[in-house]
Amino acid sequence: MKLHRVAGLSIISNTVIVLLKFMTGIITGSVAILSEAIHSSLDLIASLIAYVSVRISNKPPDRDHPYGHGKFENFSGTVETLLIVVAGIWIIFESGKKLTELEPINLPIVGVVVMLIGALINWIVGRIVKRVGEESKSVAMRSNALHLLTDVYSSVGVAVSLLVVSLTDMYILDPLIGIAIALFIMREAVQLGKESFLPLLDVRLEPEEEERIREILQSFADEYLEYHALRTRRSGSEEHIDLHLVVSSQMQVVDAHDLCDRIEGEIRKAFPQAHVLIHIEPEYERQR
Repeated sequence: MKLHRVAGLSIISNTVIVLLKFMTGIITGSVAILSEAIHSSLDLIASLIAYVSVRISNKPPDRDHPYGHGKFENFSGTVETLLIVVAGIWIIFESGKKLTELEPINLPIVGVVVMLIGALINWIVGRIVKRVGEESKSVAMRSNALHLLTDVYSSVGVAVSLLVVSLTDMYILDPLIGIAIALFIMREAVQLGKESFLPLLDVRLEPEEEERIREILQSFADEYLEYHALRTRRSGSEEHIDLHLVVSSQMQVVDAHDLCDRIEGEIRKAFPQAHVLIHIEPEYERQR
């Protein structure tokens, strides 16, 4: 399934959920439901950003972008992070006002049903988006899936709180749950921010990923003398890997080229979207 089609599916599902939650929040007067509506609105924005970013990031390199457009995904993820933080602050502010003016909730059972319907839809769509995002190593799709799946937990939490309110008339639970949702999605923002922003600074791959690259290089150890200057970075769903490989000064150019091709091939088996650059050095340069 193509990335932009999956992103389009999440746009449709989020639009339906946002409308349901806002209407239910207005009818019931529940700040928790309205907070969830805002949370789902962020999911909708995230889906729109993911849709645009995967369309742009998958464009081939061009004259102005010789290394491709992969970092657009990281930029879009950073924008999503900022949106989550702003929304979290707004929810806490509104919930704080509600704490000083407790009001009864109208038709709380309706809110329970709507929350559970929204959770079910997001769980189904979120699993699809997560699977496709992991298969394609798309940071935009993985962040979109994170939005959807965390919405499942917060929606279920709101449903439970509304059920308790309907049975006990403990209206203070409504703004308290709203604050809890805000803190939850702001925590989500920190996690998303680390994943999306750091690649903009050309941070290296994860230690276990670099160790896998070293294992591949070691499997060819009897055909070269050493390697050094291994560098890695991520750009969207792509990895960029380069290194210097020292070979015998007696090795023919065609043999050195063949060795590089085989090493690059093995690395791409482990990292299908990797761009690998190997600089060959003859033995005598190492001795200088």
